[in-house]
Amino acid sequence: MTAFAPVYALHVLAALIWVGGMFFAWMILRPAAVAALQAPARLTLWSEVFPRFFVWVWAAIVVLPVSGIGMLHLSFNGMAGAPRYVQVMMGLYVAMLALFLRVQALQLPELRRAVAAEDWQAGGAALGRIRRTVGGNLLLGLVLVGFVAMRPHW
Repeated sequence: MTAFAPVYALHVLAALIWVGGMFFAWMILRPAAVAALQAPARLTLWSEVFPRFFVWVWAAIVVLPVSGIGMLHLSFNGMAGAPRYVQVMMGLYVAMLALFLRVQALQLPELRRAVAAEDWQAGGAALGRIRRTVGGNLLLGLVLVGFVAMRPHW
């Protein structure tokens, strides 16, 4: 096994956790919560789910660039030798990070305040904004994974 293999595996696992978690939340948990729970319980559930998931997203946010830089140096002798798709991956990572930070810093606190105040209407509005932002981030993540999967093999 080369030094590249564990770095690549760590990189893929971090991306899988982040994008897969968003897919699960958007496609599975959200529809089930809407079908099974009234607004107070649903909003409380989400205000508890997001911080737990975000711990893992933060880990992915750290692991992805560290492992990515490692792969750059192991495979391409730095950025100058990297193919164009590496730059696209980096750009999409920055866009995904910006959307995540929006949810983490602005939208989640709004949801948590509404739940604490039992203002279910404001909580529903906050959750709707989070849902749209996460949906956009999920779309970027799926595009990124698909793009990378279609890249020329190294």
